[in-house]
Amino acid sequence: MIIGVPKEIKNNENRVGMTPAGVAELVKRGHTVYVQATAGINSGFSDEDYVAVGARILPTIEETYAIAEMIVKVKEPIQPEYKLIRKGQVLFTYFHFAADKELTEAMMEQQAVCIAYETVEKADRTLPLLVPMSEVAGRMSIQEGARFLEKPQGGKGKLMGGVPGVLPARVLILGGGIVGTNAAIIAAGMGADVLIADINLPRLRHLSEVLPKNVRTLFSSAHNIKAELPTIDLVIGSVLIPGDKTPHLITRDMLKLMKPGTVLVDVAIDQGGCFETSHPTTHSDPVYTVDGIVHYAVANIPGAVPFTSTLALTNATLPYTIALAQKGWRKACEDDAALAKGVNMVNGKVTFKAVADVFGLPYTPWAEA
Repeated sequence: MIIGVPKEIKNNENRVGMTPAGVAELVKRGHTVYVQATAGINSGFSDEDYVAVGARILPTIEETYAIAEMIVKVKEPIQPEYKLIRKGQVLFTYFHFAADKELTEAMMEQQAVCIAYETVEKADRTLPLLVPMSEVAGRMSIQEGARFLEKPQGGKGKLMGGVPGVLPARVLILGGGIVGTNAAIIAAGMGADVLIADINLPRLRHLSEVLPKNVRTLFSSAHNIKAELPTIDLVIGSVLIPGDKTPHLITRDMLKLMKPGTVLVDVAIDQGGCFETSHPTTHSDPVYTVDGIVHYAVANIPGAVPFTSTLALTNATLPYTIALAQKGWRKACEDDAALAKGVNMVNGKVTFKAVADVFGLPYTPWAEA
């Protein structure tokens, strides 16, 4: 198979879809990999690194899309890429369709085969291609939240761990999944007073057993969240419904319960966001303020640490990329039910029910599309 790895063009997206080590595995199996020039440079990989393992370098994104049977990248295509995508071309990347009607309609028009990292789901309900980036985003959410709690950044001027004689910051984490758990680990390590909320009681029991003692669990309800907000300094929104739009757990009215300078970090912004007042931001302009509350809603948080993120992502995606290249997408999905759940769109038809439901579009099982 001919595989293309284009350079990411989303604002401050420094990751690349495949490391040289990943390319080497594909080339070893007889596949041809074209990498756009400088695609890996911001992740620490030069064109020479890719050439050394058998990749071929193309100068432009247009040439990369034009030659490839399958495109492997990190983030969803953005407007300049739409017309480069061909009918029947396989795109293997993060899509987050439910939060982006324009992207959904564009991919339907281009009639590509869209396989979304974020909806590949194993029988045990784990999301193997979302986990590595969720780990990075969860850990970074606290790092960024701590930064914007500083007074020069618009926050309250609180130190996460406090000092002897001064109480630490209070952190509320909404969602006890991979993002929330990793956020709790870092917040606890910084010495904060941490609350992690979820509606899954078995999950809360597990977290209470494995997380440090400065992390307490809370059943997630509107009443409980409202009761905590007046004394919370940092809120991490990390709720996920795979492939579906995220519910708003903090409404505009609830902002008035918080003190000015409180920071909201919306890790779920890719899927629409946990907070009613969220809208996507970028690494170059990451925050804005609503009613005195600082909102951080960068849609590609792991893009700020591309070396770590690219390695972690390729570690997870490579077995699936190899399967798609070896077998073709149909056979690979027939053989792997987890990968089949990643198929969101085929030949202009929506094949992931949650996406169809969000936009009121017809749903077609992928095998029938």
